[in-house]
Amino acid sequence: MARKPDTSAIELKSATLEAMRAVLRSNDSAAIAAALDARLGGMPGFFSGEPVVIDCSELPADARPDLPAIRDALGRHALTAVAVQAACDAAADDARTLGMAVLAADSAPRSASTPAPEPVPTPEISAPAPAPAPEPVAAALPEAMVTQAQRRTEIIDKPLRSGQRIYARGCDLVVLAMVSAGAEVIADGNIHIYAPLRGRALAGASGDTEARIFTTCFEAELVSIAGVYRTFEHTASGELLRRPAHVRLEDHSDKQVLTVAALATT
Repeated sequence: MARKPDTSAIELKSATLEAMRAVLRSNDSAAIAAALDARLGGMPGFFSGEPVVIDCSELPADARPDLPAIRDALGRHALTAVAVQAACDAAADDARTLGMAVLAADSAPRSASTPAPEPVPTPEISAPAPAPAPEPVAAALPEAMVTQAQRRTEIIDKPLRSGQRIYARGCDLVVLAMVSAGAEVIADGNIHIYAPLRGRALAGASGDTEARIFTTCFEAELVSIAGVYRTFEHTASGELLRRPAHVRLEDHSDKQVLTVAALATT
């Protein structure tokens, strides 16, 4: 008599999982890898361990990106490609061969041709470090800008110790306690810190160049908006040290510059 299988060994349930989206704006795998290195090379571990959906919706309808090369480029930054979206039939077959899921396109229409990449501005850096490009030529991590109407706000009311990281995905972040040196706060929208900022703050993480950072006590190690970042030696920034400050991107000739200015509170 055949033994009845024990189905209690596994249970299948529906789930909604969050993943970043890598929007391909070029079919050149070398350009995509270079854009990833430029955006993330100066901030190792920025999105470490995150699953990624490779979005082909902005490529021509018959484009067949080199998915193994793109997967490997993501993997060098500790990102895991788990699915492909809006891919042509050949690219979808490639994805299945790699063990990746294939997702249908969104309702937005597929572009007829690949738009020409915009010039890559040079970020302003106050200490030697690899310079990431503020706007990637070939890929956006994750999906491009979240509009203000779509945002909610995440609130943190406990101090962040060294090594801790908070990521407010798709929204603004409000921190009501100290961000210690070695801690990191990240948001796709704006960051408001009503306490000392001694670690790193990265706003506009999904590419929103209009995002800003506010703090009532500026002692930051690093600030970044949409991939443009500055590091600080506080002996060289005494006029801002421990004062309210405001960080934003400004256009200067052919590049975007990260500016940090005193914030009037009275």
